[in-house]
Amino acid sequence: MAMAALRREGRRIAAPLLSPHPINPLRSSLASSEEQAFSGVRFISTQIVRTRMKSVRNIQKITKAMKMVAASKLRAIQTRAENSRGLWQPFTALLGDMPSVDVKKNVIVTISSDKGLCGGINSTSVKISRALYKLNSGPEKECKYVILGEKAKAQLVRDSKKDIGLSITELQKNPLNYTQVAVIADDILKNVEYDALRIVFNKFQSVVAFLPTTSTVLSPEIVEREAEAGGSLGELDSYEIEGGETKSEVLQNLTEFQFSCVMFNAVLENACSEQGARMSAMDSSSRNAGDMLDRLTLTYNRTRQASITTELIEIISGASALTG
Repeated sequence: MAMAALRREGRRIAAPLLSPHPINPLRSSLASSEEQAFSGVRFISTQIVRTRMKSVRNIQKITKAMKMVAASKLRAIQTRAENSRGLWQPFTALLGDMPSVDVKKNVIVTISSDKGLCGGINSTSVKISRALYKLNSGPEKECKYVILGEKAKAQLVRDSKKDIGLSITELQKNPLNYTQVAVIADDILKNVEYDALRIVFNKFQSVVAFLPTTSTVLSPEIVEREAEAGGSLGELDSYEIEGGETKSEVLQNLTEFQFSCVMFNAVLENACSEQGARMSAMDSSSRNAGDMLDRLTLTYNRTRQASITTELIEIISGASALTG
């Protein structure tokens, strides 16, 4: 209102100056065009800053809302992930977890998210998967990828499209449960031939920390070979098998159940890590938007004050010309 009043006052004072005694029509038209241009520049500059402030404020609202949604999802998944750790630990104690085992057919199961804006958890999983691929590749070896999640697929398809054996997306479209993951694990076992399944995921530690982890599940033949060779699996021969099943059938069932349990825990751990990383990323984005909004507010206030000062100088100059 103050600026509008000042403009009206300036026009009222300048009108009798310009209309009765035009000194030079060309000069007065140039002066009026210059005045309109300068006032237009001032108006456009404040308008641009105001528009950008509005955009940044809207982005800040979105990032705060995404942080709250991620926090609620994290609370829902975290308890289930912690409870699922008790499923695969007995299998690790019985069948072991040997990441250094040397086999011919390796399958790298890379677990990632379907959505972005969650920091570097997907890039970390892809980097580890590529390192495992290089480590387990050779002239007499075969290595394939099984990808869970859109983000890892988008990265690995660029340079390893021919090595992707199976790809599954939209895993978290519905709430995760053991039945859903067991069906996916069964689908993987039916579609790929393997001696060792190497599952790459991010283990949840806290909202701001996750640990890239690799779990190894061996095929029944490799488990039996390692048991005969002794070492950590040598105690398997001390167990007695009851019923009509053979040792190979028992190992087959054990390894399949172990893989589904490890997969269930890995998917939940990775989902927790995703939501925690998204919370951290959205919190940082909200704080950055707040800092940018402060700077834009300062710029807007300076521009506005400069515009008011210029108009006041013009009014005072016009009044001085009248009195002089």
